[in-house]
Amino acid sequence: MKAYWIAHVDVTDPEQYGEYSCRAPAAIAQHGGRILARGGRAEALEGRATPQRSVVIEFASYEQALACYRSAEYQDACGHRQGAALAEVIIVEGCVP
Repeated sequence: MKAYWIAHVDVTDPEQYGEYSCRAPAAIAQHGGRILARGGRAEALEGRATPQRSVVIEFASYEQALACYRSAEYQDACGHRQGAALAEVIIVEGCVP
């Protein structure tokens, strides 16, 4: 069953965050992830205010999504995000249609 990373990000240091943005896609692709949404227009209809960036990434399974997040490659990319953004990242298992 597919799984999705859903991230809400507010960038505080665009230059440093750029390093994360350059490194993360390769780590995600290496683990079979497919970026479905990354930035772009967004509007909060309920709940908290709209973050600067919303990201949705699809994986073949929950286990694959979790393995990607925990991988050395992605954690290396995350090191460049630390101190450059406030991020909320969750993994959500998809449902069978």
